[in-house]
Amino acid sequence: MKMSRFVQWVLIPLLVGCSVNQKSKVSSTHQKPLKVFLVRHAEKVDNSENPDLSEAGYQRASTLAEVLRSAKIEHVHSSDFLRTKKTALPTAEKFDLKIELYDQNNLMVLSERLKEMGGVHLVVGHSNTTPVLAELLGGDPGEPINEAGEYDRLYLISITKAGNSSSTILRFGNKYDGN
Repeated sequence: MKMSRFVQWVLIPLLVGCSVNQKSKVSSTHQKPLKVFLVRHAEKVDNSENPDLSEAGYQRASTLAEVLRSAKIEHVHSSDFLRTKKTALPTAEKFDLKIELYDQNNLMVLSERLKEMGGVHLVVGHSNTTPVLAELLGGDPGEPINEAGEYDRLYLISITKAGNSSSTILRFGNKYDGN
């Protein structure tokens, strides 16, 4: 399986840790397999309403694009905030894609759209939306994301054509130390 090789040869050396969850059937009408990489935006410069990324955030966004370099991303999605769009940008540029905006207040619509489209997607969201979307896609949301400093969580949700789902939580870039 190509994705297994991707995880084994590309992601694993770059990752700090991972956990796996498998579920059977996800109610879906999609017509081709779906793989979705989900991340929270990278480190932000401050806590204002719509902040830019910090220098560490720009580095993490570049690292994400490098981690996903062999993933054959077909679509890049972002909420309509500067920090999420800037996190998505290096990956979108690497695959010569436009960033598709979604409404972070209506994740059910996004999850159904992803299932219908199939293919390989990157979705950049927030600490409170990324685990919810993972669960809507049939994945394990994991523990709540630490708002203060957890930026290294990378979900991989896979749904087969038959509707079987599996999820993996990976880590990338500078390690989150739990503080």
